[in-house]
Amino acid sequence: MKHVLDRPIWSALATRHQVFAEGGDLARRYRPSIVPFAATAADDAESLRALGRLLPPLESSILVQTDPIVLPAELAAVSTASLVQMVAEQPVQAVSDERVQALTRDDAAEMLALASLTKPGPFTLEALSLGEFWGVKIDGRLAAMAGERMKQPGYSELSGVCSHPDFRGGGLARLLSLFVANRIMARGEVPYLHAYDSNSTAVGLYESIGFRLRTTLNMAVVRREG
Repeated sequence: MKHVLDRPIWSALATRHQVFAEGGDLARRYRPSIVPFAATAADDAESLRALGRLLPPLESSILVQTDPIVLPAELAAVSTASLVQMVAEQPVQAVSDERVQALTRDDAAEMLALASLTKPGPFTLEALSLGEFWGVKIDGRLAAMAGERMKQPGYSELSGVCSHPDFRGGGLARLLSLFVANRIMARGEVPYLHAYDSNSTAVGLYESIGFRLRTTLNMAVVRREG
């Protein structure tokens, strides 16, 4: 039996994130205003055709799964990459820092600006719809943030971890990663995350706070031509 995180996008859209899903029983995607992720239930021809119909012409989406990515004729890969998927199944170091504060929709524009600058992964003004986000502000500026994205039964994804270049080196990414991981664990869930396998700095940070490699995944940015 496949693990629920082997097709994390599908597993989220078929369970805890159904409310954000477009599509049907064979292929689904998040509403594009939230996050540009799509997935199929399987790689059979019928599911792939459903995925091809799901994306409008000239629109792109991101696929992530352990299996090799197979595309229908309607879609073409714009770029591909290899990801690591890491989980923290044991308690991580507890942290308490009065600088950490909940981020709200009032912070969305500044969050988007920080994500656009540092590129931790796809991020939109609607990202707060998916889960909590927390940040540290210094002199009134958003210095760093981290939050939650995809959710499957028993799991929540740690995502959006980034620090402004002006404030790097102060341990803020580590602080916020631990803070969010602890909140996920406090709900009885397992935190997990994704990183490019080539990003040794990020992988080393997550290993140092208790995450371990679960598997590697294939990622593709795909586009439906007009």
